[in-house]
Amino acid sequence: MDSVTQMHVARQGTVTREMQRVAEREELAPETIRDEVASGRLVIPANVHHLAKRLDPMAIGKVAKVKINANIGNSAVTSDIEGELDKLHHAVHYGADTVMDLSTGGNIDAIRQAIIDASPVPIGTVPIYQAVQEIGKVEDLTADDLIGMVEHQAQQGVDYVTVHCGIKRAYVGLALGRVTGIVSRGGSLHAYWMTHHNQENPFYTHFDKILEIASKYDVTLSLGDALRPGSVADASDKAQFAELDTLGELTERAWAKDVQVMIEGPGHIPMDQIQMNVERQKKICHEAPFYTLGPLVTDIAPGYDHITSAIGAAMIGWYGADMLCYVTRKEHLGLPNAEEVREGVIAYKIAAHAADIARGRKGSRDRDDALSRARYAFDWKEQFRLSLDPERAQELHDESLPSEYFKSAEFCAMCGPKFCSMHITREIERNLGVREPVGAK
Repeated sequence: MDSVTQMHVARQGTVTREMQRVAEREELAPETIRDEVASGRLVIPANVHHLAKRLDPMAIGKVAKVKINANIGNSAVTSDIEGELDKLHHAVHYGADTVMDLSTGGNIDAIRQAIIDASPVPIGTVPIYQAVQEIGKVEDLTADDLIGMVEHQAQQGVDYVTVHCGIKRAYVGLALGRVTGIVSRGGSLHAYWMTHHNQENPFYTHFDKILEIASKYDVTLSLGDALRPGSVADASDKAQFAELDTLGELTERAWAKDVQVMIEGPGHIPMDQIQMNVERQKKICHEAPFYTLGPLVTDIAPGYDHITSAIGAAMIGWYGADMLCYVTRKEHLGLPNAEEVREGVIAYKIAAHAADIARGRKGSRDRDDALSRARYAFDWKEQFRLSLDPERAQELHDESLPSEYFKSAEFCAMCGPKFCSMHITREIERNLGVREPVGAK
């Protein structure tokens, strides 16, 4: 069977339409995109079936802007198709670059199909969730059930799948003495299956079959970190790094078959360990794109984990992570609603943008500078327009000063007309005949 993957075509020296589109979006030469895809440092998650609908191709990797993912999906407790489409709309509207459907409740096929049909951004999944939901008991799953579900979702048009291929039977014991054990849902399911049957992970032993499916539909493999730390106490331990070593091996096996791969990273890391984690992943996995959940840098803020994780996300993006999976305020507490999706996406757009500035991405600071000039000119409408969330910015301004007059006033409700430092500075400049703000470019 001939491969249809972007990596396969890139290695033949061809620039695809998808690579051309990515080059436009990233403001890079098409040949640069092609060469990075060929090397494995850049992935374009674009299932051939989703491309035939409304997917707008994007890329994740070293030369691209830092991307963010938003998780949606139902549970056995709550949500339906309309609710998930509302979350999708919020995620895409506020800037998510990809969306993962993590549904574990009922009607999963219909929900996923509706999401794929409606989504212009790549859709990711974790196939083992649906496999368990349909079979009922983890221990009753077979290798054929698991592999079959990967192909089923690939046929639907999923652009990337999280497959926990790196957790081996020998690694499970390394995580059992942790403060929080195994916190990856997929990881815990695989661990339970392996210990129940005393057999190796089917996703590891049948990895070549997964590669065949990925090659057939051009599904990017997101190699899951089943043993990621779920608390700062468990960060950077033997379990996490044993699995990482295996992911490095699987990366090379995937590339040998021209299959695109990215590596998932830990969810809880104290700030002083973030740089080391990125450098270790990039070395072991040969610079394959790094996709991280957060990380959360402290564990004491339930209800505010969009903040604790965005701190870590900005740092890990600065040090070289390529895509950041958002965390909402509902993390550890419940299933997020549409408004919490919006809030999580904005928090992570801030983190990703801050990382791009720190990494010196060409043009990444242009919007900041434009907003700062509008701020100094008291052009409130332009400030709102340039904001990541214009509606929220205007809403907060207008709580105290709603009338149209205050859209050009040289003060806001914090300082008032007498204590605004920028207004005072502008007065000094007027008195001295300075035509342009000092330091303006």
